[in-house]
Amino acid sequence: MRTITAIIRAKTGYEETLKQALLEVAENVRKNEPETIDFYISQDVTDSRMFTTYERFVDQTAMDNHNNSDTVARFFGIAQPILDGEVTLVTSDEVSAKT
Repeated sequence: MRTITAIIRAKTGYEETLKQALLEVAENVRKNEPETIDFYISQDVTDSRMFTTYERFVDQTAMDNHNNSDTVARFFGIAQPILDGEVTLVTSDEVSAKT
């Protein structure tokens, strides 16, 4: 299982815009990406500008399909001007999971 963890911070005042853009990605995943096993979005409890996603894919091809989708491109089009710093991405092979 291939995973991505992303840490994303919005500029002050753009928290809701970033959250809605992430939710649009999640909706597209639910409807159109059967090989994306899970797509979680979290918002930090002490810094509402900080979001984390945790994404699980059946394999590298599924991850590539997701990352190269029009929906992800649209997300970054919205997010890029409102990001506070770079997005931190960690791509991993899952070692263990509680299912």
